[in-house]
Amino acid sequence: MAKMNLTPLSVVVDEVWGEKGTPERDAMEAQLKDDLQAYYIGEAIKAERLKQNLTQEELGAKVGVKKSQISKLESGKCIITLPTMSKVFKALGITTATLDLGIGGKVALW
Repeated sequence: MAKMNLTPLSVVVDEVWGEKGTPERDAMEAQLKDDLQAYYIGEAIKAERLKQNLTQEELGAKVGVKKSQISKLESGKCIITLPTMSKVFKALGITTATLDLGIGGKVALW
């Protein structure tokens, strides 16, 4: 039987993103954090929209944007701005200043 060599994930990450503390690694980790937050916010918006039996088109009409923008927000393909988040929350009837992202806590919005 052939011997298999395994490479630790930390070594692969260092090779692809650069070593910790380098500008390239810091930039990649910051981008990953932004992308992950956009995903969680999008998932929370989608869950609330579905809970209210709204289509993306209906929510878009309430917010004043096209269905495609709601789709991008829900999929995390764009970073939601605070003014847009405020409009979406108002359209969904969310009146609190926090959003439960389902990751063990709430994020304060304002």
